[in-house]
Formats: sequence, structure tokens, C-alpha cells
Amino acid sequence: QVQLVESGGGLVQAGGSLRLSCAASKGTVSNYDMGWFRQAPGKEREFVAAIKASGGSTFYADSVKGRVTMSRDNVKNTVTLQMNSLKPEDTAVYYCAAKTWWSGAYYQHSNYPYWGQGIQVTVSS
Repeated sequence: QVQLVESGGGLVQAGGSLRLSCAASKGTVSNYDMGWFRQAPGKEREFVAAIKASGGSTFYADSVKGRVTMSRDNVKNTVTLQMNSLKPEDTAVYYCAAKTWWSGAYYQHSNYPYWGQGIQVTVSS
């Protein structure tokens, strides 16, 4: 089964940018719907972005639309999340996740069986 490892998090000032990466092993990212989710302290895990296995269509939460771009590199077997114009409310642990294309809606975290360990993103005001 696919294993996922996130990298690229850290501390950034409001208005800044970060690029998160998710490297996959024991599986090919192009064979899965890939998603990014985040969880802030005391809050539920929420959808951020997803890219479909077939066709590579991308989807974004309204809260990040226009500020975030998700992409996939089939050669490197990675997905990335480029985040710009970051806000303090973007502070959370960010998770990379994978699911088969038939396993339900891309925006529901319960449909994803494979998860990375998570990485902290902190945006200071």
C-alpha cells in the first residue's frame, strides 16, 4: 500500500508563501486521487485541495481558492501544494492523503485510507 511523507512546512509571516511536498512510496500517485487536508487545534480535519487520478483535475476549498495550487509530478512520484498569500487562519497541521478513484467524494477525509504523518504550518500575524 502507498506510503506518504510530507515536507516543506514551517513558520512564515502573513502574506508569505510555502510549498508543501508529499512523496509517495510503494505506490504511484497517478493511480490515486490525492488530497491535502489540514487540522487546526480544536477543529475538525478539513479539505484543502485534491487532484484526481484520471485527468488530473484539481479541486480547492473555498477558503484557499485563488491562493493555493496543487500539482502532481509523475516522474518524481510527488504531489505539491503551493500556498501563497498565507493568513494566520491557515495555521494547522497539513496532511497528504491518497484514495482509490472509486472510494467516494474527494473532499471527505473519511474516504482516504492512506495518510502521511502530517506537517506543521504556522502563519504569524
